[in-house]
Amino acid sequence: MFVYLNNRLVPEEEAVVSVYDHGFLYGDGIYETVRVYDGIVFMFEEHLRRFERSAAMISLTTPLTESALRAAVMETLEKNDLKDASVRISLTRGAGPLGLDPALCPQPTLVIYAHPFSQYPAGLYEEGVRVMIARTRRNYREALNPQIKSHNFLNNILAKIESKNGDYFEAIMRNIEGHLAEGTVTNVFFVKHGILCTPDIEVGLLDGITRGLLLRLALEVGMKVREGRFRPGDIKNADEVFISNSLMEVMPVTYVGTEMIAAGKVGHWTLKLLEAYRGAVQEYIESRKSP
Repeated sequence: MFVYLNNRLVPEEEAVVSVYDHGFLYGDGIYETVRVYDGIVFMFEEHLRRFERSAAMISLTTPLTESALRAAVMETLEKNDLKDASVRISLTRGAGPLGLDPALCPQPTLVIYAHPFSQYPAGLYEEGVRVMIARTRRNYREALNPQIKSHNFLNNILAKIESKNGDYFEAIMRNIEGHLAEGTVTNVFFVKHGILCTPDIEVGLLDGITRGLLLRLALEVGMKVREGRFRPGDIKNADEVFISNSLMEVMPVTYVGTEMIAAGKVGHWTLKLLEAYRGAVQEYIESRKSP
């Protein structure tokens, strides 16, 4: 495999970053993960806008223009002969002396790597997954805004350790006030009386690209939508639950902790939204391939 590292493609064994890189030393960096379907990066524009936003929120200047970054991603895919893939774009403060001052790093480090996409097992979509409510709380929004998609992931990792220790697929995190926020790598949704509910951005969570699309699709399939502040009891008593991100799309949930959701069956609206999402993907791909 070849990795794009600071304006050139190199074999992965040569794709090395300095031990003085502040992304390594302090988690000082940002990233985006995108899904590639048949050679087309899904919702590329939205991901690039969020990447630029994250950079601006930590006063980090991106070394490439949006068009150049887009070209670099496509070049990486072509070099690796990948049509169905996941791509991660990472940007760190760069290498510099020890210390927290961003001015110590004169040049940021840009890394783009692509991997063949490994589809989640079909059985997970048919039977649903088990999630838990983590003890670890999401970072306080005024301390580290979760809308910065940063390399500093220790908060989420602690919650992930909880889920692995309990043999759960994902951990749902609450904010400091006890309101549901998001999973370690997912946004969370539930359905009650035909209304699609999801935590509001103001609770302190990342505004997932897939999350935004699902809210629009829900209206198109005839659902009402509610973004708000919810407690664990709301999700445990829901008619349906699912989680989402760009790679897993819409993943049904049939257990929250020990609580079975909808008699352990994948819900009607969950399946309908999964179908609508995949339809939107296909429409997007076809539109980008049109002459």
